[in-house]
Amino acid sequence: MHEELIAQAQAWLTEDPDPETRTELAGLIDAEDHTELAARFSGTLQFGTAGLRGELGAGPMRMNRSVVIRAAAGLAAYLKKQGHDNGLVVIGYDARHKSHDFARDTAAVMTGAGLRAAVLPRPLPTPVLAFAIRHLGAVAGVEVTASHNPPRDNGYKVYLGDGSQIVPPADIDIAAEIAAIPSLTTVRRPTEGWDTLDDSVLDAYLARTDAVLSGGSPRTARTVYTAMHGVGKDVLLAAFARAGFPAPVLVAEQADPDPEFPTVAFPNPEEPGAMDLAFATARACETAPDLIIANDPDADRCAVAVQDGTDWRMLRGDEVGALLAAHLVRRGATGTFAESIVSSSLLGRIAEKAGLPHVETLTGFKWIARAEGLRYGYEEALGYCVDPDGVRDKDGITAALLITELASQLKEEGRTLLDLLDDLAVEHGLHATDQLSVRVEDLSLITAAMRRLREQPPTALAGLPITRTDDLTKGTAELPPTDGLRYTLDGARVIVRPSGTEPKLKCYLEVVVPVGSHQDLPEARAKATALLESIKRDLSTAAGI
Repeated sequence: MHEELIAQAQAWLTEDPDPETRTELAGLIDAEDHTELAARFSGTLQFGTAGLRGELGAGPMRMNRSVVIRAAAGLAAYLKKQGHDNGLVVIGYDARHKSHDFARDTAAVMTGAGLRAAVLPRPLPTPVLAFAIRHLGAVAGVEVTASHNPPRDNGYKVYLGDGSQIVPPADIDIAAEIAAIPSLTTVRRPTEGWDTLDDSVLDAYLARTDAVLSGGSPRTARTVYTAMHGVGKDVLLAAFARAGFPAPVLVAEQADPDPEFPTVAFPNPEEPGAMDLAFATARACETAPDLIIANDPDADRCAVAVQDGTDWRMLRGDEVGALLAAHLVRRGATGTFAESIVSSSLLGRIAEKAGLPHVETLTGFKWIARAEGLRYGYEEALGYCVDPDGVRDKDGITAALLITELASQLKEEGRTLLDLLDDLAVEHGLHATDQLSVRVEDLSLITAAMRRLREQPPTALAGLPITRTDDLTKGTAELPPTDGLRYTLDGARVIVRPSGTEPKLKCYLEVVVPVGSHQDLPEARAKATALLESIKRDLSTAAGI
């Protein structure tokens, strides 16, 4: 067994084009570290949410140049089988370790396969790449990013020519082409022949951001901004300057790209502590800001924080989702409002009252972006698509512009985002959401929890009887199959699913409490908080987590 493992590693080593991972792997072989080698060679990274994502390192279960070259060759073969023999593939990348190498390798493989390749000029937000695909008439796009994952990770996100991330069966077909590559020696990788784009694509993207805002709308809201050590700063500052908003106050320690993400444990605005420096910067401002804006490292997500009493708090993704929807309705937007099934049902109430179509999709913008007639889409994980004709994906830059416009309008009326949230609660009921999220080292724990919930299903949570259970692996009339469970309760809803991008089991909770008037809000909030905490406890027990 050990001999076979060493032989696998030696064969991989002879093909590895990267001196760093070659040295790393040679060290593991010399040390006969069978445990670590087994972890690296226990399979291959699989296409998940729109591509690959994993820890950097040597071997087929890690993100490295060998894995990326195979992925690019598989994508190229797939595109040619689809009839795109001379099609353009546009490639973007963030500022993580190895991102530029992976982008260059992808361009080389595409060129070697007879396709045309164009690489964005420098590390830029993922939405710029999503925009560039349609703007340039590309047949596919690749973004090298691990989004908000830990510093040791990187990823490979694939889009097709409609500007949306891949969905089945494209991911399965591409994976089959990757698996069919016998050896890296069969993959042509010229050292030139692709284009490196200039700033004209970025300029076109920035010009498009102007269309998100209403002509003549107030532009007075003051912001504090953090790029979370990612690539969002320059593009967001340019977009805000074009729009005429006051220049954001930067969280200096997190303003510039740094692949080590030194000030945060996880570079995700949702993670505990990630926003602490932004809150400290806001408290130190001479003139109190109206809101805090945060992007994740590839700037496709947007977090918003507001002053609540004497301190600052993050708004939930569902709260921002509802605020943006209400703002667009007030502006007379028409078209479909779409969200993932794990997001708040409040969006459906807002759309119904406005007489607009509303659609629920599976989790992820690869599904949301495909909603027919899409005008606005969001998911609770801080993702918002406010300009689907420009970017058919979540976009943290245009979302930041739109929420700042809304804050400006409310400021002119002597009101805040919290006041509008109160109005929505009185109008539609208080929709309170929370999440139980468990990060694991051993993925079998997630499998075991899902199996336990299926074999010993709960009949009630927080004293509320479960009136309906949907095993989403079977699909529904509206949704394709996915690994998840949905529980409908009287005045509440729970969805449990494994994360598609991280080693987490995620449980999404929502309770809806009727509200008679603004005076009833404190009591409704207290009731909702108690219910959510009780559901969390009971669900944790039922799942054994």
